[in-house]
Amino acid sequence: MGKGWKGMKDFVGLEEVMKFEFLLKLFAETLGTFLLVLIGCASCITWTADNPPTVVHIAFTFGLAVASLAHVLGPISGCHVNPAVSMGLLVSGNCSFLKTICYIVCQCCGAIAGSGILKLLIPVEAADKGLGATNLGLLVNQMQGIFMEAIVTFLLLLVIHAVTDPKRTDTKGWAPLAIGLTITVAHMAAVPVTGSSMNPARSLGPAIVLGEWDDLWIYWVGPILGACIAGALYKLAFRHKTMDDEASYDF
Repeated sequence: MGKGWKGMKDFVGLEEVMKFEFLLKLFAETLGTFLLVLIGCASCITWTADNPPTVVHIAFTFGLAVASLAHVLGPISGCHVNPAVSMGLLVSGNCSFLKTICYIVCQCCGAIAGSGILKLLIPVEAADKGLGATNLGLLVNQMQGIFMEAIVTFLLLLVIHAVTDPKRTDTKGWAPLAIGLTITVAHMAAVPVTGSSMNPARSLGPAIVLGEWDDLWIYWVGPILGACIAGALYKLAFRHKTMDDEASYDF
């Protein structure tokens, strides 16, 4: 009974979110998502019709942005900067329920602020071309979009769990680079299909600022579905058993 109660307390995480230092984690998640959306979406803007951004350009901007943020914010909040990441870690037992909810709210606020500031920083003509909003590719239907987003986010969460698992010594120190490269390769594959969101907050920000909601639900359902499956799979099958402590998305 005592062990079950302790497990429930850990899952809910009330004690964790009541600590004063938790506010710093929330600020880190807000700031991290703000910078990711601002910088990443800036790379998606078409300035001239004959010189649109390339897939490689966009992929490396998002990948390197996350890798850079992970070095700074990883020790503070874990640098989730993505509601799908927080949900996947909740499923695998590495993030409490209340922490997940608080993180997602802050991530969404940061993403909206990032898109809003980006709109203020660029000319109106450029902002009218999309602000880096994610959209389905030509002839791509909604189900295809959901599955592509689920697959690339599934890959991301598997890598995150693997490189931040304290029971593994072979990946120590590689987490930011490995995660950044995973985002890069996923973008190279998925940008033409869905815009490669992998991050519901990243899609929410431009959608809110531009007022374009049509396919936004795809960029919530797909990534969260893939993340939750990856979290469950890693917990049940892939997690190493050589130490007693639980894995954590902290670098």
